[in-house]
Amino acid sequence: MSVSIFTDKNKEPDKDILLKALGSTYQIWEEINTHLQSAYGELNREWKFYGKNYGWQLKTLLKKRNLFFFILHDNYFTLVFVFGDKAVSVIQESDLPPDIKETLGKGKKYAEGRGLSLDITSPEKTEMIKKLIEIKINH
Repeated sequence: MSVSIFTDKNKEPDKDILLKALGSTYQIWEEINTHLQSAYGELNREWKFYGKNYGWQLKTLLKKRNLFFFILHDNYFTLVFVFGDKAVSVIQESDLPPDIKETLGKGKKYAEGRGLSLDITSPEKTEMIKKLIEIKINH
């Protein structure tokens, strides 16, 4: 799991912290959130502290279903997904980029599924993220 820049257990990240840390990528994060709310309704979000080695991470759920983890870094963020077998098959048959399919296919398989970690540094990945979330929700 990726390491957040926020490792102080006593200081949960808030909007001001997000704005400062993410810089220009904050707009990407907002676009993803706006899309999710518009397409799927209200989401549940839980900031969790995973210890000093991993820091604060935002767990995003639709009802009780885990969609992804959001991890803060300096001027970018990481989204970590876990896809079940059915979703992995759909991704492999999709028009998503070959490197995503390869990374997911080579990823270690856990009981919950296969993990995929994406560093978001620019808006080019926004549509791909939306598609991955749609696959996660529907499969």
